[in-house]
Amino acid sequence: MALTREQYLYMAKLAEQAERYEEMVQFMDSLVVGSAGAELTVEERNLLSVAYKNVIGSLRAAWRIVSSIEQKEEGRKNDDHVALVKDYRSKVENELSQVCAGILKLLADCLIPSAASGESKVFYLKMKGDYHRYLAEFKTGNERKEAAEDTMLAYKAAQDIALADLAPTHPIRLGLALNFSVFYYEILNASEKACSMAKQAFEEAIAELDTLGEESYKDSTLIMQLLRDNLTLWTSDMQVEIVACTIMGLRRSTVE
Repeated sequence: MALTREQYLYMAKLAEQAERYEEMVQFMDSLVVGSAGAELTVEERNLLSVAYKNVIGSLRAAWRIVSSIEQKEEGRKNDDHVALVKDYRSKVENELSQVCAGILKLLADCLIPSAASGESKVFYLKMKGDYHRYLAEFKTGNERKEAAEDTMLAYKAAQDIALADLAPTHPIRLGLALNFSVFYYEILNASEKACSMAKQAFEEAIAELDTLGEESYKDSTLIMQLLRDNLTLWTSDMQVEIVACTIMGLRRSTVE
């Protein structure tokens, strides 16, 4: 039986409270499809994001654990276990692909076309970039390349609108900078670009911190802290790499 928009919203909140996130996704999907092109409220789009983030988050965590076990089994030369783990990893990857395909279709068919405000457009384009990035995390070959290209296009489109329409302290603009910089670091291995993007976003937000409204202060400062944490981690990683390369260079010089 089809429910009303208000009923789907209530059921999504109920599923969230019960931590039944797959059902929360189903309720929010039904709400979006049944809204006949009407733009979602801030509450509705946040619930949609939370639903998918929890479902994809548990799958991404599972994939990382299984991949780590696979590497260990390969190191032990245990071919029987390796084959079993590979099959299981494939199962998790299929589920990841299905979840990403679901939200990406919803974004393309309903959410992005109906977005009227700059804030909504950035929110959904960022979301599009996020789920293409999640695909790029485990895909290989041409599929990985395509996922990375799609991520870049979505994030860049979101960035263009964010720079024009949203303040440097806006949590959605900051969240975009955070995820875009992670994409550069983890998927493209462009650590310098990742650091410069995160640093610029952090510094621009700091410069306008006194203009930040009370309603978004907590969200914005939390993301700023994440940007700073990433910068600290990435710069220390880069210094380790530089030292390692220097040592290798010295070793080669000694040998030569």
